Amino acid sequence: MSTPKTTMAGPVTVPEGDPNPAAGCRQCLGVAVTRANARSVGDYSKATDTNVVLRTHLREDQGAE
Repeated sequence: MSTPKTTMAGPVTVPEGDPNPAAGCRQCLGVAVTRANARSVGDYSKATDTNVVLRTHLREDQGAE
């Protein structure tokens, strides 16, 4: 019986900086405002979560890479 591999195949790349909202997109703007509000009260976990939401939206709905 072999032991299953439990390590990752390669390094994980973490994007640096905040994604910028797409010009004219209300959803992007709403997420960016939520991120700013979260940071203003010290909720950095929520701010990070909004970056994930914004990057996903930009990739899937705005066609960004």
